[in-house]
Amino acid sequence: MLIFASAGLAQSSLLESVKRNPAEAKALCQSFRAMNSNGQSALSSEAINQLASQRNLSTTNAEILATYVIGLHCSDVR
Repeated sequence: MLIFASAGLAQSSLLESVKRNPAEAKALCQSFRAMNSNGQSALSSEAINQLASQRNLSTTNAEILATYVIGLHCSDVR
């Protein structure tokens, strides 16, 4: 049970950092739009792995972050 609580807190702080820093969300949106212009989905395995690597996140947390940012800040991204 403690593992799940710890994972939940980590995800919460990850999302809070983007909430508190709209410039970070905008930068991610620009990056996602650039991927789209090259025919790549921002939620593809390759894109998620790249985000995970850049931010030192697990792929699960990178996918959560990307989905959250896209949903709130750049719904035009696919």
